[in-house]
Amino acid sequence: MKTTGRYLFAHLYMSVLHFESYKIGWMEAIDDAKFISDITIPGTHDTMALYGGPAAECQVWDLWDQLRAGIRYLDLRVVALENKLYVVHGIVNQHKSFFAVLNMIKGFLSEFRNETVLLRVKPELFGKNNVEKQVSKMINDDETVWVKSDMPTMGKVRGKVVFIQKSSFRLGVPLLETDNQGDYKVSLIADKEKKIGKHLRQASEQCGGNSVILSYSSGTGIGKPLTMHLTPKKLAVKINPWLAQYLGQFSIIHTKACLGVVAMDFPGIDLIQRLIKINH
Repeated sequence: MKTTGRYLFAHLYMSVLHFESYKIGWMEAIDDAKFISDITIPGTHDTMALYGGPAAECQVWDLWDQLRAGIRYLDLRVVALENKLYVVHGIVNQHKSFFAVLNMIKGFLSEFRNETVLLRVKPELFGKNNVEKQVSKMINDDETVWVKSDMPTMGKVRGKVVFIQKSSFRLGVPLLETDNQGDYKVSLIADKEKKIGKHLRQASEQCGGNSVILSYSSGTGIGKPLTMHLTPKKLAVKINPWLAQYLGQFSIIHTKACLGVVAMDFPGIDLIQRLIKINH
């Protein structure tokens, strides 16, 4: 009942937001000549992590609501099993096939044709080598996806899914992360805030190149004895308001800036809109 109630609340919340003034198709205002790597893009970390309890859950909105809220970078952890691809978070099944997720993204883009969605696929667990092969087979000759390594301009990928390559998944444009290994592990909120600020400043200096720049505001204290209570959601409750304030100040000082992709846990409309407004 708790899970059902939580998702019911999320959907009711989003249905109310549909009457607000924010624009779903915000990329319509982006110049066709602008490179994807030179756009500030709100994203979600572990986009489909809706199940598994407090330690595993990173989002409350389903994929459709995330897209309508303005999220344009998706982070999928995918496992290959018996010639099918499933979305997971660690060992936790997220009850969606990759095929279903891809079709939902395409459905959104068929309605909002001026948008583009960046999609990172991270092979997980067993069968890692088969993930790219199966994705390649699934999207063969599909004109609604971009799998080239060349950085496209906005005009070239409106209405398309842009795949992001990294490590064991080599389809799409290159990705450069500002995080260092282990930065997601949080002991002190203040230290996490400093790291995020550092990463975003680094991102602003590297935008517009041959790689998409990715920074994270997400993290967890789980795994450390003194911070086991600091789940992804409890951390987001502290970090997200701070990040919204930081972005507000940043946009005042830097009127023509780019932060690349910022991947978040449990982002709200205000935080997403703060990122989008940096583009204008």
